[in-house]
Amino acid sequence: MKLIKMNKVLIALDYNPTAQKVADVGFSIAKAMGAECVLIHVLTSPILYTSMNYDPIMGFSGFGSFDNYQLDAELLSKNARNYLDEVKNHLGNSNIKTIVKEGDIAHQIIETANSINADLIVMGTHSHQWLEKILLGSTTESSIEMARIPMVIVPTQKE
Repeated sequence: MKLIKMNKVLIALDYNPTAQKVADVGFSIAKAMGAECVLIHVLTSPILYTSMNYDPIMGFSGFGSFDNYQLDAELLSKNARNYLDEVKNHLGNSNIKTIVKEGDIAHQIIETANSINADLIVMGTHSHQWLEKILLGSTTESSIEMARIPMVIVPTQKE
């Protein structure tokens, strides 16, 4: 049997409070394998960020009370970088690299994994109702379909 060395783990995070579980699991895997850890957040439509209520997670308190017109790409990107920095602090490792992308979430995760030569992708899956899956699709399912490297999917439904 040939052992495959895992050198780089890409951890995809959203702003859901369950992202802490994804970050903890992904970082634990990377650390156990002696692999470099890279965090990614993919920005989507600004309206999504104003329509959600964020609970503080891993030191990140969200966006406060921004109106739709206040959330431009630059502000969203800055907040995403701040969020990923807070995740690095939570994980206790300042050597973790961070990436913020914009666009289709699944596509950007897979494209980034390919461009940084990641050996493993770690991401969470939320428990959505069947109607939400039909209307919104599933980022995790799309990522799995496009991926050419192993993935670890962390179930994150709220208990």
